[in-house]
Amino acid sequence: MRSLAISTSPNQQEAAVRAAAIRGLNDTFRRNPRAGRVVITAGVDALPQREKLALLAMVVGFNAFDSGNDPFNEHDFGAVEQEGVNYFWKIDYYDPDYDMGSADPADSNITRRVLTVMRADEY
Repeated sequence: MRSLAISTSPNQQEAAVRAAAIRGLNDTFRRNPRAGRVVITAGVDALPQREKLALLAMVVGFNAFDSGNDPFNEHDFGAVEQEGVNYFWKIDYYDPDYDMGSADPADSNITRRVLTVMRADEY
């Protein structure tokens, strides 16, 4: 039996390294959202405090990434269900002043992360 060597181009390797850097930064931020900003929508804000905290704990502990919710392997989006209601969370990348998008989400020196938690029907 002959084995096939699968080669990747330098561009593919660079993209994989970049995605790994972004993924690591996103996971670190999501697990410690105080390292950036967290935004909740009106639907999430309307929840009783206990439910709000439980939802945020689900987001912090989220690990069900797959090709459907994470096509670029950057761990920047997820969906959870709490008490029969679907919620989404997403991470966006901004410049240090939170004015514009980041020029490079893989560079933590020039990127600030914002975690938004919302009801799926608010998306």
